[in-house]
Amino acid sequence: MAESSSISSNGTGSPADTAEVADAAHAAGTGTLADPLADIGVIGGSGFYSFLDDVTEVTVETPYGSPSDSLFVGEIAGRKVAFLPRHGRGHHLPPARINYRANLWALRSVGVRQVLAPCAVGGLREEYGPGTLLVPDQLVDRTKSRVQTYYDGEALADGSVPQVVHMSFADPYCPAGRRTAVTAARGQNWEPVDGGTLVVIEGPRFSTRAESRWHAAQGWSIVGMTGHPEAVLARELALCYTSIALVTDLDAGAETGEGVSHEEVLRVFAENIGRLRPVLFDAVAALPETGKRDCLCASALDGMDTGITLP
Repeated sequence: MAESSSISSNGTGSPADTAEVADAAHAAGTGTLADPLADIGVIGGSGFYSFLDDVTEVTVETPYGSPSDSLFVGEIAGRKVAFLPRHGRGHHLPPARINYRANLWALRSVGVRQVLAPCAVGGLREEYGPGTLLVPDQLVDRTKSRVQTYYDGEALADGSVPQVVHMSFADPYCPAGRRTAVTAARGQNWEPVDGGTLVVIEGPRFSTRAESRWHAAQGWSIVGMTGHPEAVLARELALCYTSIALVTDLDAGAETGEGVSHEEVLRVFAENIGRLRPVLFDAVAALPETGKRDCLCASALDGMDTGITLP
C-alpha cells in the first residue's frame, strides 16, 4: 500500500480527537471530517479480497474492539469507497468470530453511509444453481451465538450506557440499494434474481442434508453464514445495506455424494469475480449521494434516544 493511517473513536462514538482524525484523513490524502474518507462501503466475502487496486490502508479502532482488518480506501467512478475484508486477509475469521459490531462502526466512522455486501451462498432451489446472482429482500436468522445489537444497555468503556432500542426490521435491506444492484447486474447482461430470502446459519460447517431440505421446504431461497447480524447492525447505525449474493453450490440438491466443500465455494466464487466486479463498480457509481438518501434506512433512528453518539 502506498500510504496508511489510523483512526480511533472513543466510547461515545464521537472521534477521540477531531484534529487527530482530520490529520489521519490528510495523511491518507483523502480529506477531513467535512470531506469523509469514504461514503460507500463494500464488505467482501469469500475470495473477494482485491476489490480495489489503488488503495490507502486505514486502521480503525472502535469502542467494540478491532474490525476484521484494516479498511482499504480508494475511488471508483468519482465515489470514495472503503473496502473491508469480512473474514480478514487470509480468511482467518470464521463467521461466528467476526466482530460485526466493530466492522460496521469502523465503516461509519470514516464516513460510510451506504454498504454493498457481496457474499457466497448456497442455492436452495434447483433453478438457483452455481453462478446465479440473487439480491435478497428478506432474511431469516438461524444463528446462535452472535451479538446483534449496539443498544444492549451495557456500559461502554468510557462509562456511557446505550439505551435499549427496539429497531424496526420488517424490511432488512435498503430498497434503493437493491434497485441499484439489480439494475447494475442487468446492465452487465447478468440477469439477477430480484428478491428472495437469505437464511443465515451459524457455520462454519455447511448444512446437513436434512437441514438443507428443511430450509428449502420453508420457501427460503439461499443459505449463507454472514448476512446476520451484519444487516441489522447496519440498520442500527442508519446505514443503507444491500446484500448481493453469488450462488456457489446447490445446497438443497446435495442428496447424494459428498455435498458442498469449502474448495468448491472458493473455486466458483473465483470463477465469477470477473463478472461480479463490474456489477459492483456500476452499483457504486449509481448509488445516491449520501445527502440525498430518502430510504427507510437513513431515518431508522429518527426520534430515538439511543444513549450514544454515532460517529
